[in-house]
Amino acid sequence: MNAKEIGQLIRATRKQLKLTQSELALTAGTATRFISDLENGKPTCQLERTLSVLRTLGLKITITPNSTELRHG
Repeated sequence: MNAKEIGQLIRATRKQLKLTQSELALTAGTATRFISDLENGKPTCQLERTLSVLRTLGLKITITPNSTELRHG
């Protein structure tokens, strides 16, 4: 996934939950502008704030290595 795809997922989930950007921002403890930037795929959005928004929406990120070499060190 890239920033744009994550933003699209956040927007779709927010709309499915019938939340405005302002409501999501308030619940996630961030600014409405940040939600807008995030949904538009701004690549420089802060990770901790992004994770807070994802948690607020009930979403989680799973990270796995691309290569088996990384798993065995």
